[in-house]
Order: sequence, then C-alpha cells, then structure tokens
Amino acid sequence: MTVSTKPVDLVRPTVGLPPPLDKGLNAQGTGFRDAMMQALQDTSSLQKESGRLTRGFQLETSTASLEETVLAGVKSNIAFQATLQVRNRVVQAYTDVMNMQV
Repeated sequence: MTVSTKPVDLVRPTVGLPPPLDKGLNAQGTGFRDAMMQALQDTSSLQKESGRLTRGFQLETSTASLEETVLAGVKSNIAFQATLQVRNRVVQAYTDVMNMQV
C-alpha cells in the first residue's frame, strides 16, 4: 500500500483546530505567573471567609452553622497547604538551577 501526500497538504490548516495562542502582551491568564496570582487570591479569599465565619460564629452574630464554619476552615487550610507546597517546589527548582554548573 502506497500513501502519497502532496507538500501542499502538509501545510494546509486543519479544520476544527483552535487558532494558536498569541504569546504577546495581550494574552491574559496563560502563564504560570497568572495562575499563581489567581491561586494566591483564591487562598486569601478562602482565609478571609473562614475568619469571617469563625468570628461570626464565636460572637453569635452569624447565621452560619458550626458545620459551615468548620468546612470553611478546612477549605482554607487545604488551600494554604497546597500554596505552601507549590512555593516549596518553586524554591527547590530555583535552588537546583542556581547550583548547576555551566
């Protein structure tokens, strides 16, 4: 069986594929920095929400139940631990790169 392709067929765009991402300054949310900033903001908002619910529960001014308060605290703790682990891995990678001999 012989399959022949023309050179023009190889450079023809494929139907149904999305266009490539623009790597310029207009691309938003596509880099590691943007992902880390979003993760830090999410962690911060979870910690603020947990603190708000805890204060409200302790002062009996909130309508949140004990379960909601504990769940918010657990979510906040998990997000913080994940952020801490990512930071540790990034610092370790940086240290490894800096210790490489050129």
